[in-house]
Amino acid sequence: MRSLSKQHAAHPFILELDGQRFEVDYEPGESTVSLFGGNSNWRGPVWFPLNFLLIESLQKHHYFLGDAFKVMLPSGSNNVATLWDVASELSRRLITLFLKDGAGRRPIHGKRNKFQTDPHWRDLILFYEYFHADTGEGLGASHQTGWTGVVAKLIQQYGEYALQRKAPQLIEDEELTLRPQR
Repeated sequence: MRSLSKQHAAHPFILELDGQRFEVDYEPGESTVSLFGGNSNWRGPVWFPLNFLLIESLQKHHYFLGDAFKVMLPSGSNNVATLWDVASELSRRLITLFLKDGAGRRPIHGKRNKFQTDPHWRDLILFYEYFHADTGEGLGASHQTGWTGVVAKLIQQYGEYALQRKAPQLIEDEELTLRPQR
């Protein structure tokens, strides 16, 4: 989940107060202005702590509401899912930031070719501070094992859920890289 809806790209929030105009727009990655130090933090990127808390909240609500309570997934579609299914889908999306895609590239490494292709660097997994909301590229500090490291708990939960055949399994291929099962 983005920390601010992409809807704000086309429709920024505007507040006029005491003759001043304040605007909150959407920026999916690094800030384009130096406001608040230049780092866009809360204006669009994906933050693990926010997502982790949302996932845990959905799981707890599912515990009390059960399988009978369903929501649209994705929003606005005709597909319905339990809150646990929504939490699992969010977990899957976060986990895949670290996994190689069909071309053998990890979203977290973005355009950093050394990390994408060099045999000595391509399997180095960094725990970035936050992630570009449109590409998944890791941004900010690359040593955030405190909060981005919670991906390990998401992998464990997702794996347990997949064993119950309620979620697509993530399997290990010959390069010891997790990837979605096809």
